[in-house]
Amino acid sequence: MIPPSVEALEAVVHRTQVPVWMPWPLPVGWLFTGVTCAGDDRTGGRATVVACSGPGPLGGVGELILVAEELGVGLGAYFAGLDGPDPGPHLDVEKPPQAKVLAAGRPTPLWHVSGAPVDRAVFAGEALGMWLWAVVWPERSGLLMYDELVLTDLREAGAEVELVPCGALSPRLLEP
Repeated sequence: MIPPSVEALEAVVHRTQVPVWMPWPLPVGWLFTGVTCAGDDRTGGRATVVACSGPGPLGGVGELILVAEELGVGLGAYFAGLDGPDPGPHLDVEKPPQAKVLAAGRPTPLWHVSGAPVDRAVFAGEALGMWLWAVVWPERSGLLMYDELVLTDLREAGAEVELVPCGALSPRLLEP
């Protein structure tokens, strides 16, 4: 794992076939704290992970991991602490969504994911034909998701990527 940097972000942006979601603008006081992707050199990234951290809505430090992935990859489920690759069995889409984000300019509903460990809040939905997961630590920082975050696919951001404020590498990306 390499420390968060504009160069690391650009490397993932140019390699992947799926969105690289980041809240943009970042919430006040928040920093980009890591990026990674899953895939191979032949097909490119099939899943991306962007980590950010900053002041939690109720005090303390909050951490947010956004995962974009093709069906069946399982990276979002890994960070959510769930078995199985996709959130489908853990979503009650018959009920209204608990959160909404603006992803690539489109209103995007996210449902609370049941069965996740109690130390985190997990939301999932679909954006640009891919799963979009939002995993927030601690669980009470999940309130961040009710502020209707604006998510930008950094593959479309251009030179704005160079303005991303970088912090220390998120330990969440290092956990086995």
